[in-house]
Amino acid sequence: MPVTGEVSSRQRASKREILGWAMFDFANQAYTLLIITVVFGELFTTVIVGDRDDGYRLANLLWSVALATSYLLVVVTGPLCGAVMDYRAAKKRFLFVSYVVTVAATALLYFVAPGYVMLGLLLLVVSNYAYSMGESFIAAFLPDLGPPEDLGKISGFGWALGYVGGLCAAGFTLVVLGEATAENFERIRWVGPFAAAFFLVTAIPTFLWVKERGNPQPHAMSYRRIAWQRIATTLHELRRFRDLGIFLVSLLFSMAGVYIIIAFAFIYGAQVIGWDESVRNVMFIIVQITAAAGALGFGFLQDRIGTKFTYQLTLLLWVAAVVAIWATPEVTAFLNGAFGLGWEAQHLFLVVGCLAGLSLGSSQSASRALVGLFSPARKAAEFFGFWGLANKLAGVIGIIGLGLLQSIVGLQGSILLCAGLFVVAILICLAVDQARGQRAANDWEKRNSDALQEGGKC
Repeated sequence: MPVTGEVSSRQRASKREILGWAMFDFANQAYTLLIITVVFGELFTTVIVGDRDDGYRLANLLWSVALATSYLLVVVTGPLCGAVMDYRAAKKRFLFVSYVVTVAATALLYFVAPGYVMLGLLLLVVSNYAYSMGESFIAAFLPDLGPPEDLGKISGFGWALGYVGGLCAAGFTLVVLGEATAENFERIRWVGPFAAAFFLVTAIPTFLWVKERGNPQPHAMSYRRIAWQRIATTLHELRRFRDLGIFLVSLLFSMAGVYIIIAFAFIYGAQVIGWDESVRNVMFIIVQITAAAGALGFGFLQDRIGTKFTYQLTLLLWVAAVVAIWATPEVTAFLNGAFGLGWEAQHLFLVVGCLAGLSLGSSQSASRALVGLFSPARKAAEFFGFWGLANKLAGVIGIIGLGLLQSIVGLQGSILLCAGLFVVAILICLAVDQARGQRAANDWEKRNSDALQEGGKC
């Protein structure tokens, strides 16, 4: 349950600053949706690599390897960047660099034609690495935007606005660019430049309105040494942040499942369900609307019933969604045989999409808010660097695991791996005490405030 009886020193930011922060989610959703989840993933596996008489298993494996490589790079560099950002009070500077690289590499995807597999892999690694680093950088601003009791609503608002952005980007793609097929390649290849332009323009309010709080700390050693020293200190101090550590392990398993769904859901629809373009387009819209509703609705709910409980509830929704995804072809066949219906699996799959969308928005919003509750303000970027590390390490484990498993048993059977990952995450999270985790963050803040101001030591 939410912590009560504690007075937070964090003041709620202005509505304009909160909107500016949330606009980054609005902007970068074009990359997630159009490049990773829906259009370019399907285009890469079915057209650029293509079916080499193996049921797209090689194409799916290459897609997995590219994404996993980019996430592994985040694992290596994320905590270091977070530590330097805190020390230099340079979160906006790091965010801007990641934003520019994402935009440039995404625009260059235009040149990835059928057969240009290595160029596609390289640009995918670079763009997804920069995008993923930006996710951690923008999340590090969250603890500065309000007191703990408001973080759930603020995080949920960001995720919800992100899915609205995705819906806008998807609408243009559906109307103007069309389907991801070889016949339509000359139009659909513009998906990279469009996603880049959408991100470039709509993220501008973030850099205009979000404030850089904190002051650079004096130093007499290299930033690389400072970063390693701070990370070593944080790892040593994690025994004081026991609940954050346990939650990050739970997050490792849950996000492994989420990254599999993000990377393969629409590939699954094309290869296993065999949907038509019209059904695929409807799924575009359904997922964005339900994900926005889930992020916003559960964002308000978690401030009342507790962020930890909300997170576990969303994982239960995920388990149900994954089982439904796996069973859609068989359930459709059973209903048609038992009741004489003429349903198609692709239509039943739309119902499954509603459940998956609710789970997608709400689970990620709750996890980000919980890390914010467990983070002292002066170590926010560093702790969200570890949040990013857990997220991307999860991506490496989940996507490579799914890629290898589907190469053996096929995509449909391997999707059940996600359900197992979500169950493990729920069980681990039982050991997290939200109130104790918040007290640990508050205690650290009080003990180290004077020392940080004098010498930047923590």
